[in-house]
Parts: sequence; structure tokens; C-alpha cells
Amino acid sequence: MYTTLYKWMILPMMVMQLGIFRDYWGDFSDNAWSVHIHYWTGTVWYIYLIIQPYFATHGQMSRHRTNGIIGMFIAGGVCLTALSMMHRDIVTTQMALATPEQFGPFQPWFFFGVAAVEMVMMTAFGFAVVKSIIHRKEIENHAWWLISTVFIIMMPALGRGIQNVYVGIHAKEFPNINIILPIYYTQFLIIGMLLLGAWKYKKLKHPATYLALGVNLFIFLLEPIGRNENVQIFLKAFIKG
Repeated sequence: MYTTLYKWMILPMMVMQLGIFRDYWGDFSDNAWSVHIHYWTGTVWYIYLIIQPYFATHGQMSRHRTNGIIGMFIAGGVCLTALSMMHRDIVTTQMALATPEQFGPFQPWFFFGVAAVEMVMMTAFGFAVVKSIIHRKEIENHAWWLISTVFIIMMPALGRGIQNVYVGIHAKEFPNINIILPIYYTQFLIIGMLLLGAWKYKKLKHPATYLALGVNLFIFLLEPIGRNENVQIFLKAFIKG
């Protein structure tokens, strides 16, 4: 059933890379070390979700198992580096509050909202990886739990790319730009890819599909969550300590 899956997994890999390309490579030398680590662990994770289905379906199970162990280490890196970077989101809210003219339409609430949804995304990512380990002897379950992680963590990379394009198109309206609209576009695109993949591989009713769908629907609440004062207080206390 999954003999061609590795080919299809190239598509979300390309979408993710196109989304993050300008944001990461445009100011490569200015990025913090944590950004570099997170980018490369995330990229390697996507690569693994291409090569692992290939190994598993082309008579290379020994390689698949060995790389599976390495892959779990990489998954931990993706999760931990993403969570460690949330401190930067809180610092950015303070910078946006102190110098709003530099951030334009990106007000503090936006970065609070990003931190909140990233907590949910990375929790779901970790849960899906753990479920894939639990179901490692059930090939279809194991594989789909891992595939779902692609759609769970795609938003930040793809969202930045679409948002950059949107802001560029509406540059004359700066700073009066609706920055949440491109996030909605992003979510429709991700949900579309998720459902298309789930339909193709007959996994529309799989728990991993529901989890990935739920996470992406939750992201539609980024603005009201980010504007909520109680959420802001919690995030500042929880992340900054």
C-alpha cells in the first residue's frame, strides 16, 4: 500500500522548504544558533519521512530499523528545539511593545498567539511520535502516525512564507495589513494536503488524521488566543519562569 509513499512525501518537503526559504536563508548569518538547529533537525526529519517509507517497502528493513532509532533522536531534537525557541516569542512581544514602529502590523498579541499554538503543535507532534513507537509492529498504523507529523508541524515554515508574500503584495498599505489572513490561507492549504493524503491512503478515519486536523483547526484561533490577557499572563509565567 505504501510502495509509492516516499514519492508523495517529497511534496510536503518541497512546500515546507519553499515556505521557509526566504525567512531562513534571507538573513542566514543573523539567525540565532537555536534557529539553525531547529531548521536542520526539522529538515532532516522531513527527509527521513521520505527515505524511511522507501526502505520499508523496498526490501531494506534492516536499514529502516536502524534509521528508525536515529529518527527518534531527531524527532526529540525537533520537539525540544521548537519548545526552547518559544522564549524568543515572548522576548519579541516585549520588543514589539517597546518599538511598535519597527514591527508594523505584527503586534505583541500575534507573537503570544504563535507561542500558544506552537505549544499545542509540539505536544501533538510528540504524541504522534510516541504512538508510532507503540504501534511499530503494525506497519500501517506506525507509518501513518509518523506521516501525520508532517501536517502537524508544517504551519510555522509554510505560514511564514505565505505571510511574507502577502505582506509584500500589500506593502503600500503598511502597517495596516491584516497579517492573520495569510495564516488562514496556510491552514486551508495544509488541511487540504492532509485530507488528500488521508483519502489516497484510506486513513480519513485514522486517529492520527483527526489529531493533525484538530491541531490545524486550532491554529485558526491564533488571534483570539493571542489577544487573551489570561493566556498572555500564563505564557509569560510558564515560558520565562
